[in-house]
Amino acid sequence: MLGEDALEQQLAQARVALREAQRTVAAPERVESVAEAADGRIRVSLGPDGRCSAVELDPRVLREGSEYLAEELRRAVNAALDGQSEAVTGTEPMPDLAAMTVTLERLQDQGLRQMREISATISDTMRKLQRRS
Repeated sequence: MLGEDALEQQLAQARVALREAQRTVAAPERVESVAEAADGRIRVSLGPDGRCSAVELDPRVLREGSEYLAEELRRAVNAALDGQSEAVTGTEPMPDLAAMTVTLERLQDQGLRQMREISATISDTMRKLQRRS
């Protein structure tokens, strides 16, 4: 059976490993995102840095008027941003390692306290039994 010191050492090692994993998890990288609007006559590109890298306008779209152009440009930019967000977040949510660390440490501390209480109760019971013998 593990002694109390050995158990505490293993728990400390587990905490260190979890903190190390928390530091080494890299945030997902952004990718270039391209979106079109106005039936393909407006094209917006966002670079991996999240900034607009290109806006391409078919000269025919300029005939539609400034309100139409502004609305379609807004739609293209938002679609490009949405495309970048989807690429970054992916389908799997990122676990909150900081919250997991706090919860794990709390559970480990609680487990150690309970193990100490159990050990003390067993020792007390053994002393009482030895006195009766």
